[in-house]
Amino acid sequence: MPWPKLHWDSEPTGPLKGIKVVDMSTVVLGPMATLLLADMGAEVIKIEHREGNTPGDVMRYAGWSPTGDLGPIFAALNRNKKGLELNVNKAEGKRVLTQLIADADIFFHNVRMAGMKRLGFDYAAVKAINPGIVYVHCAGFGAGGPHEHRQAYDDLIQGATGFAALFEERDGGRPAYAPSLIADKTVGLFASNAALAALLHRERTGEGQFVQVPMFESFTWFNMAENLYGATFAEGDGKLGYTRSINPRRRPYPTSDGYIGIMPYSDRQWAKFFELGGRPGTMEDERFATYPRRTEHTAELYALIEEVAATKTTGEWMALLDEHHIPAMRYNRMDDMLTEEHLTATGFFQHREGEHMGAYRSMRHPVTFAKTPANTYADPPRLGEHDAEIKGGP
Repeated sequence: MPWPKLHWDSEPTGPLKGIKVVDMSTVVLGPMATLLLADMGAEVIKIEHREGNTPGDVMRYAGWSPTGDLGPIFAALNRNKKGLELNVNKAEGKRVLTQLIADADIFFHNVRMAGMKRLGFDYAAVKAINPGIVYVHCAGFGAGGPHEHRQAYDDLIQGATGFAALFEERDGGRPAYAPSLIADKTVGLFASNAALAALLHRERTGEGQFVQVPMFESFTWFNMAENLYGATFAEGDGKLGYTRSINPRRRPYPTSDGYIGIMPYSDRQWAKFFELGGRPGTMEDERFATYPRRTEHTAELYALIEEVAATKTTGEWMALLDEHHIPAMRYNRMDDMLTEEHLTATGFFQHREGEHMGAYRSMRHPVTFAKTPANTYADPPRLGEHDAEIKGGP
């Protein structure tokens, strides 16, 4: 059955309409950040360089695509952007980039700063061209430390920040990487947030500024927000890792016909859950009677939930728990997500007929702006697709 063809807007409607972003980032982290800006209406000019057997952003070639150069991850992270092929090692490329920077609001890249200085586009040089520009540099590591010269990728950062150690803490086995580019995507969110904050400062004062978003420090902050835990206070026990989240029993619970997520939170919800499961009085046990005590005895509590969950089907539990306002969700496998009822009702997954790509699936921007809605208005660009429009001439 063919996908329905949706009409997409041809112009941005988001709150950043009129903001111009010159984007020299590649792979995942930077494109994630600038995608959010583009979805919110900014004009994002994605600069790529043709070199070797993989011209342009290497992520173009990760996964099959009808064109060979608009792979699925690239397509997800680069819609709503204009594509410019430019070699900034050459004089003509430097001239074009200088012109673009002159009236840009944000210059965004994830090139090591020594390289940008050699090219002539470090912050001092760019500020001389456009004093009001927001210069966002996504670095591997912050300046001043012994790692500042190193390159950073998702796997390396998961391992270096203690995040991969959480799997070892939980399971008692070897450390593992999360099966997701979680560091890249998380730090991309930090970067877009930082760019917006710097734009707000410029709106208030007229001042541009240099913004560095170090991947190592940003993801360490993300990881340690809950996991600094027992090492937070001088008189604490010094044990890192939030006891609830690293508990090996924190996982979807088996029901009699599948799996379910169950998350009672208040005292009333806990008591009612065990009552529904045929275990009334469970919360009178001193181990579980208060929130601090439940936190100390998470393993025992989760073991009891697992026993109770297995006594009913997923559907039976969902009906009962909804009736009594106890937080719960069905467990979904990856392929279930494409037809998940809530996402279907809200139109989250969208189907588009691209000029080059044919039929493809995209995701609607998840944030709602009542006055200035984020929207999807352009397919991901081919390499250099907008050269003539941006450079002028044929």
